[in-house]
Amino acid sequence: MSEKKMPDISLILGGARSGKSRFAEDLVTQKNLTRIYLATAQSYDEEMAARIAKHRSDRGRQWTTIEEPLELLKSLQQNSSVENIILVDCLTLWVSNLMGEGLSVEEAVDQLIDGLCCVDGPVVFVSNEVGQGIVPDNAMAREFRDHAGRLHQRLAAKAKSVYFITAGLAQKLK
Repeated sequence: MSEKKMPDISLILGGARSGKSRFAEDLVTQKNLTRIYLATAQSYDEEMAARIAKHRSDRGRQWTTIEEPLELLKSLQQNSSVENIILVDCLTLWVSNLMGEGLSVEEAVDQLIDGLCCVDGPVVFVSNEVGQGIVPDNAMAREFRDHAGRLHQRLAAKAKSVYFITAGLAQKLK
């Protein structure tokens, strides 16, 4: 019995408004595949709803958008195929959604990392690098930073390519 091959995984990291989503979208459009945007954001207020609407409008009709704030692996597995490329934006929102629901981030990350072998097509993950600042002054923020950092390390180990975006400029790390 042969071991299932890992899909082509890319991880795009950067700070807020660094250009990471635009870079990831450009990376996806280089492939001649059906584009799926797997969004983890949730709109809890009018400002966030307007951001989500603008992002969707900016992407245009060439993208199919799937909103999934919690069941990331399930959605990846349901929507992946060799004809599709999936952009997941973003992992740090996913982590905060899990924390907000009181779910185990460690368990969800384990399932995601272990389940990637059952994803059939390429995936581009976008996430905020939150570990380059000062140590947060409260336990919840430190826990969030730690979860995000561990997730990034584990995903980077599985990824074929990893980029860090600063001021719209990409640095290839792997």
